[in-house]
Amino acid sequence: MIDESALLESKTLRSSVLDRTDVLDKVKALSLLPDGMHVTTAMVAAYFGVTVEAIRQLKARHRKELSSNGMLTLQGPELARFKRDILSRYPGGYPQPRSSLTLYSRRSVLNVAMLLRDSHVARQVRTYLLDMEYSTRTQPVDNLPRPDTVLLDDRIDQRITHILGKTVVPMFNALIAASGEHRRELIELREDIENVERVLCRHHRRISTLEEGIPADRARDSIAAMTWQAFERHVADLLRRDGCGDVVVRQTCVDRGVDITARTADGRTVAVRCKNRAGHRSVPSSDMRRFTGAVRAVERVDVALFVTTSYFSHEAQAIADLGGVLTVNRTELEAWSAGAPLKALR
Repeated sequence: MIDESALLESKTLRSSVLDRTDVLDKVKALSLLPDGMHVTTAMVAAYFGVTVEAIRQLKARHRKELSSNGMLTLQGPELARFKRDILSRYPGGYPQPRSSLTLYSRRSVLNVAMLLRDSHVARQVRTYLLDMEYSTRTQPVDNLPRPDTVLLDDRIDQRITHILGKTVVPMFNALIAASGEHRRELIELREDIENVERVLCRHHRRISTLEEGIPADRARDSIAAMTWQAFERHVADLLRRDGCGDVVVRQTCVDRGVDITARTADGRTVAVRCKNRAGHRSVPSSDMRRFTGAVRAVERVDVALFVTTSYFSHEAQAIADLGGVLTVNRTELEAWSAGAPLKALR
């Protein structure tokens, strides 16, 4: 078992667990700004039970690493937009910054937890992370993950199977033929590799069955029966199925404009608005304006998605097109739910 202090020293180890942002809320509830995506320096300090100055010093020492994981500083027009579109909606609830405002994403807050030495909460987060990582790495090979996560690794598994069968096993055969002293050890290693290859082949057969997808009528009926909370969780599962990580569902009845945040496999940030509308009522322009405003207030949103169980009014679609928001209507949602990947996430 690795000691939690190892995360303080190893950037590689820190990078390997940065997608596990759910650990933050398991250790202690992390309050977010009204955009549903960020916290301020003071909020980070309060979460970890340290001074604001301690977080500022940490930021100065590790600015490059933290910035690569979602920390950003708003100034000028960007700060003005954030104050107007986000903070102004909650007068008195948050201090109004003057010249600049540093924001931390959940990913960068987790990064802080792995760098902050003198915080009991940060140590708890590190311990929790390494416990989860240890459990994952030591589970039996046959204990396969859930189908929606299995699909993500299929191509990697097929490639590994090919390498094992076509390169590694033949290499061991040649070594065994030429070896004397270590012949028995090499034979045992070859058997282990062949066992892994068989498990991966069985894994791939399961995936092939799953990839046949859900019939469109079943997807339609399932979506129609969902509450708004279930619908948000459903969209989050679809994001994970299509390769997204760091998926966070806000699950709040307060209309903050952004319901889900995520990160694509190639590192792009995603903000999602979910609208579960009964019957055939279309999404009005006011909902789209609220979402585009929330997205504009955050500098690093690469993919903005508005997903609905109905359709978009002409005005709402026009605002989406102008604001660079990608829309997913009822028909497209049913196809996505039935197994078709969403092109915007590729």
